Amino acid sequence: MRLTLVQPAIGHRVGESYIRSWQMEPLPIAVLAGLTGRHIELRFHDDRLETIPFDEPTDAVAIPVETYTARRAYQIAQRFRQHGVPVILGGFHPTLMPEEASCFADAVVTGEAEAVWPEVMDDLAHGTLKARYDGGTRLDLSAISVDRGIFRNKRYLPIGLVETGRGCRFPCEFCAIQTFFQRSYRVRPVGDVIRELEGLRASRKLFFFVDDNFAGQIDDRRELLSALARLSLRWITQMSIHAAHDESFVRQLARSGCRGVLIGFESLNEANLLLMRKRFNTMRSGYAGALANLRQHGIGVYGTFIFGYEHDTADAFAEAVDFAQAQKMYLAAFNHLTPFPGTPLYRRLQDEGRLRFDAWWLDLRYRYNELPFVPRQLSPEAVTQGCVEARRRFYAWSSILRRSLGNRGDGFMFRHFFPINALHRNEISLRNGYPLGDESEFVLDAP
Repeated sequence: MRLTLVQPAIGHRVGESYIRSWQMEPLPIAVLAGLTGRHIELRFHDDRLETIPFDEPTDAVAIPVETYTARRAYQIAQRFRQHGVPVILGGFHPTLMPEEASCFADAVVTGEAEAVWPEVMDDLAHGTLKARYDGGTRLDLSAISVDRGIFRNKRYLPIGLVETGRGCRFPCEFCAIQTFFQRSYRVRPVGDVIRELEGLRASRKLFFFVDDNFAGQIDDRRELLSALARLSLRWITQMSIHAAHDESFVRQLARSGCRGVLIGFESLNEANLLLMRKRFNTMRSGYAGALANLRQHGIGVYGTFIFGYEHDTADAFAEAVDFAQAQKMYLAAFNHLTPFPGTPLYRRLQDEGRLRFDAWWLDLRYRYNELPFVPRQLSPEAVTQGCVEARRRFYAWSSILRRSLGNRGDGFMFRHFFPINALHRNEISLRNGYPLGDESEFVLDAP
């Protein structure tokens, strides 16, 4: 039996190549490959890097889907189904919108696919594929198996993506992760993580722990940090800012090789944070105290900010940039608020009649960087423009130079500081107005 795995792009503009400077290995694809029996021949195509050969013989196609890639994923699915090839869709978006996804697939996997993948493959082999499989969200993470051989000859960034934990216990209103995992948090066995890292360390100089929140439960992480300290690796991850107030934890992060953390600051306005259900961001000594702890131990920060919440005014953009520059953040993102389906935010905006599109991820009128809803105090266009201007200010050469002075602690990270910031600078306008889905493809059949 032959199975084709496809990683969809956000979309494609007619006559242009995909914006691909940041493509990393799609880890969910490697996990599916690791769980697929050796008797099944695997093919893999990345829509961000190459043209998909729709005429290539295959017995089935499996596609992981996120909300931003949903339209393109459905286009790909329809093309394969026109050739009589059954399609299996799974991932965050089909879990949040299973009825929609079922309109474009022969089988939809909700929840964690690892829990049911062997059953899906067995049913496929026997011609008894079901319309729906539910993997739940309580998988024993020792069951994870990763096969990166499927990425051979693909041009990805040389960063090792590894999962050490899954989920997040915080109730942030806008976050699809807390909806998908129902505010649960689990960690992989330390031995499994260490063995995976040992197998990769010869070919990777930097690792990215892709956990939704590495500090989801601080005490559960200390054993892993102690083991990492013995490997002499260099790694980055994502975590909530509350952990940065714990000085012993930050010290342990640094000793284990952590050189950078992505932190969602989201807003400098406490009223916004309260509405987001993210008041924990202001605990203890606030942002300044947490950042001072990280800076003291040589851990760089990639800060993210979102705009369009109820109390945002025209001044919010400049305030966020000033703060990020003053804190000499390694990188920063300034994005509009996005209501993902299934989240409390989406339901609230829907109830208030403030959504501009019934399903923005499928609507032909929607373009990347546009607001799918109407903010309280600013126009949708003002928020979009404010985000673009914030990026231009933060990634101006003068700003990059000033911030570099606070990011010289680790030689490897400092050597990459200017190239990485230059890439962000070059991409400021490239994604503005980018289509979701391929502009040259046919219009999707309405779900």
